[in-house]
Amino acid sequence: MATWNSRGLRGSTLEDLINRTNEKYQENGLALIQKIPTPITPIRIDKDERHITLAYFDQKSTVDYIGAVQGLPVCFDAKECAADTFALANIHEHQVTFMENFEKQGGVAFFLLFFSHKNQFYYLPYAHLRYFWDRAKEGGRKSFRYDELNPEYFLPKKQGILVPYLDMIQKDLDTREE
Repeated sequence: MATWNSRGLRGSTLEDLINRTNEKYQENGLALIQKIPTPITPIRIDKDERHITLAYFDQKSTVDYIGAVQGLPVCFDAKECAADTFALANIHEHQVTFMENFEKQGGVAFFLLFFSHKNQFYYLPYAHLRYFWDRAKEGGRKSFRYDELNPEYFLPKKQGILVPYLDMIQKDLDTREE
């Protein structure tokens, strides 16, 4: 069974940036996106420091965030990458299945990737993830490279918004209509 310990804080800076962005979007009436906590059962608690030092996950999590953008259901997961190659092992089968079913219900599913060594955010539409996922399932690469990504989905810097992903949702929707 999977357990959580201090390494569970990886990506917390990315999560904080996204949470602050979501707060800004909500303040401006643009979106309502909530962080979905992963249910855990504590095993060991440091009573002096009052924090959990060891726990196990109660169930598999689906995605990190879910909500609505101007009435459109949206779900996404955030991943950080410190290299030019992103291992698909960082994404789980149940997440892909959830996103597939979410899209079948008319929602938009995607990944927000942060290439920390380049200080760049990337919006990975579910359809693009599915291409890489299926390629791996068919015996191909079990990862994708930075240079394989569509340059149109790198998030531009935007004044006052830390992770400006809303424009990419529109781009994602526009390409579906073509």
